[in-house]
Amino acid sequence: MKNAVIYARYSSDNQTENSVEGQLRECKEYAEKQGITILNTYIDRALSAKTDNRPEFQRMIKDSGKELFDVVLVWKLDRFARNRYDSAHYKHLLAKNNVRVVSATERLSDTPEGMLMESVLEGFAEYYSAELAVKVNRGMTENALKCKFNGGSIPFGYKINDEQYFEIDPVTAPVVREVFTDYANGKTIKTIVNSLNSRGIRNVKGGEMNINRVTYMLKNRRYLGEYSFKDITIENAFEPIISQEIFDKVQDNMRKNKKAPSRLKALDEQYLLTMKLFCGKCGAMMTGESGTGRNNIYRYYKCYHARKRKCDKKTAKKAWIEDLVIFHVMEMLNDEPLINRIVDALFALQGRENPELPLLQKQLAEVERSATNILNAIQDGIYNEFTKKRLDELEERKNQLEVAILQEQIKKPLLSKEDIRFWVCRWREVNIEDWEEKQKLVDIFVNSVYIYDNKIVLVLNCKDGERTITLDEVNAGIEKCPVDSGLGGSSASLIGAPNFGLKHSVSSRFALFKPNNHCSQTFQIDF
Repeated sequence: MKNAVIYARYSSDNQTENSVEGQLRECKEYAEKQGITILNTYIDRALSAKTDNRPEFQRMIKDSGKELFDVVLVWKLDRFARNRYDSAHYKHLLAKNNVRVVSATERLSDTPEGMLMESVLEGFAEYYSAELAVKVNRGMTENALKCKFNGGSIPFGYKINDEQYFEIDPVTAPVVREVFTDYANGKTIKTIVNSLNSRGIRNVKGGEMNINRVTYMLKNRRYLGEYSFKDITIENAFEPIISQEIFDKVQDNMRKNKKAPSRLKALDEQYLLTMKLFCGKCGAMMTGESGTGRNNIYRYYKCYHARKRKCDKKTAKKAWIEDLVIFHVMEMLNDEPLINRIVDALFALQGRENPELPLLQKQLAEVERSATNILNAIQDGIYNEFTKKRLDELEERKNQLEVAILQEQIKKPLLSKEDIRFWVCRWREVNIEDWEEKQKLVDIFVNSVYIYDNKIVLVLNCKDGERTITLDEVNAGIEKCPVDSGLGGSSASLIGAPNFGLKHSVSSRFALFKPNNHCSQTFQIDF
């Protein structure tokens, strides 16, 4: 008996979820006839096989390296790939893992003739894909020349009639005119967004309006009645919603606002430690604020209770605390003893993350032990209908548990320590000049940061989605493992201060402790 997974896919060319259901049904029928056990299914929805950029497809290829299945079962070979190079490349990768691709509806043997027929079918699939692309592009070009709707999202303010032409939506078009007029008269985009949402006006997808959508609306030349598709542009293709005069004034205002610094931009500044930074005195969250001087914008984090005069914690400069946290996270990633502890913690956590797997393995061990006892009894001459029936039941149960264990391993595969170490250490190469990269670094590794008067405690994540560690837990951890104790394999060593051009000197001695599966790094700040 072989173990298999099913790969199913449907593209966006007039195929639906029902297409996948039919593929799965025929694959399962084929597997049942051939005595093949299905362990898992991988499904890519509304994705073309012309490219290998398919999430479930790539996950299946990766999972094949765990050697849990022998066969990838597809409805037809064109579900696997419509590109001969991709087909050959990924079949080669699967073959290295002793996995082969089998079509449930195309009977192909392992003979040279069967291999030739498989190549012919793959060639036809690629030809069909290329021919379909030409036909689709030709049809869309013809639609564009006639100014017909070519798919995609319909701009807010328009609707598509039965003949696939654009026409003004009498319900939403006035909102578009209002947005353009308000912005032309000096209102900010944020004010416009708040006004729209407060009145319950929703975007074309039914969600709330936001700054990005309104900005895109204000730049969209389609409101001038202009139709565009690839290199085709047709003016006055349909009735405009906005006049050229208003549109030009809006574009001029957007150019001016882009260059001019404003308090709104200061308030909209992205704060790296949002939801991560806390007051070491009262435990309240510290949130981003900004203020303006004569020629400068000041950005900082302030304790929520300090705003209401319930706490006397001073503010922390935004750039200073963010750079400090990034510096120490990067230091942590280059601290081999600490990395070893994190890898060990994550490796041990896997077993607790998937409680089903140890339970199934325990049941399998019990079944094997019972089967061994019955075999010993048979060797001693005790053989009757009961022992035979019981042995058959145990053998069936053993098969069921082995399949269930394989399925659990595919759903939540256990990573090796080497895999975990590779993933953690690759973050050493992150570009800390890139804001998005820094945000990912904080989101993944930082659970919370507590600012005291004389120290900062950085609590690191060991588990994705874990709750935020509280101030009481942090204080208890510090009392249990004080900074100068040198516990955790880190002998109170001095870390060099980051060169931030600040007047604060930063000396860092850190101790490690683990409250509730977390590592913490405490560093002293000399003001």
